[in-house]
Amino acid sequence: MSGPLGTLSELRDALDAGELTSSALVAASLERAATLGASLGAFIRLREPEARAEAEAADARRRAGRVLSPLDGIPIAIKDNLVRAGEVTTCASRILEDFVSPYSAGVVERLDAAGAIVVGRTNMDEFAMGSSSEHSIFGAVRNPWDSTRTPGGSSGGSAVAVAAGIVPVSIGSDTGGSIRQPASFCGVVGLKPTYGRVSRWGLVAYASSLDQIGAFGRSAADVATVLEVIAGHDPRDSTSLPEPSPPCVEALEADLSGRVVGLPREYFVEDGMAPEVRTAVRAAVAELEAAGAKILEVSLPHSEFAVAAYYLIATAEASSNLARYDGVRYGHRASGVSDLSDLYDRSRSEGFGDEVKRRIVLGTYVLSAGYYDAYYRKAQQVRTLLRRDFDRAFSSCDVIATPTAPELPFRLGERAADPLRMYLGDVYTVSANLAGLPGVSIPCGLADGVPVGLQLLAAPLEEAKLLGVAAAYQRQSDHHRARPPEEA
Repeated sequence: MSGPLGTLSELRDALDAGELTSSALVAASLERAATLGASLGAFIRLREPEARAEAEAADARRRAGRVLSPLDGIPIAIKDNLVRAGEVTTCASRILEDFVSPYSAGVVERLDAAGAIVVGRTNMDEFAMGSSSEHSIFGAVRNPWDSTRTPGGSSGGSAVAVAAGIVPVSIGSDTGGSIRQPASFCGVVGLKPTYGRVSRWGLVAYASSLDQIGAFGRSAADVATVLEVIAGHDPRDSTSLPEPSPPCVEALEADLSGRVVGLPREYFVEDGMAPEVRTAVRAAVAELEAAGAKILEVSLPHSEFAVAAYYLIATAEASSNLARYDGVRYGHRASGVSDLSDLYDRSRSEGFGDEVKRRIVLGTYVLSAGYYDAYYRKAQQVRTLLRRDFDRAFSSCDVIATPTAPELPFRLGERAADPLRMYLGDVYTVSANLAGLPGVSIPCGLADGVPVGLQLLAAPLEEAKLLGVAAAYQRQSDHHRARPPEEA
């Protein structure tokens, strides 16, 4: 087979019908990853011999009638901040460029048990700190719709791997929009589940109270299928929810009759949103209404403080989490040092990139004596107010609709000297992480030849309802069927 791979459901049907083997599918995925994926900077490392052997085993299971799950024999890509025993996990950082994990992440274990075949590790912003996938020792990731533009971040490689037809689904992580924003910029579906729905065991931490693992796909059905595999309680993760994960795929056929879609008045203001984004999102809301949904204005009055609160909490937690990289136990170790203090200083200075250093410095300041109450504590109080805003809004609506990003994909290098402007691009996504909500970005049109995303948010644990609305919208539109040019 040649050309971009189809959707998860299309490939699964072809496998079930005997029209395709997993070996052929994985071979095509690897070939595409080595060519188009390389030109786009999507992958850090491919698992070619391992993936081919796993595909042969999947074909043998299928011939014997022992299919493990809907993902059995399907190629998938994972972000390079999920560890696997015996394999290098870098987080796109020099400080971990030779780190071999002694254990596997909970999500990786679940994918393996389901028969999914990980073909490679995707490129990302270093330690998931960024919104453009430019902060990587392996080079920038490029948007397949326009290779001069960013694919978003930090899970840019995972989004590109799906958008470019290299794999039908992929795994990313979302701390402040790192799945949803790349999904919007690349024209695919990106799901961030409720905090605690998916185990963080083996996810290299950025900000522990905000990080969550999720999925990319071509459709709401694709990401729902992946969620059913990766979700569930994990006793090794103290924040893992004990509630069983509900079946999501069976909820996708529901229509929008009786559903109420909330539009937060604070998000739809004239300033700060590109007119092309406003037009596309308003059109998407009109399509939801035409499909039977009721549109209701809601208020999230503390939204204006979300970005500030997020970057105080996230950087504080990053400062704490990244203190473990000291050049002693594992990771990069500076040579020719004079004493222990010199070892710490030089190992971290050589190992971390500029954006990571910027966030560590900010977070350390936030947590320092005399500033903790003024900044970190105050940000946590704002976080509580934001959660209460959403609780009130969801008492009158089923989901909330917003733009995913306030702008179109920007040019590579355009924000390199303006980190504040980069941070403000997260204005519509960070609230979901602060409040622990599930959120999904779905394609809602093209502008200037690049995609625009619609974000839907739901109350905690309401993934089935959220994906049901997303699926209903996709039955009304063809935006998710658009494909980037083969040579961007």
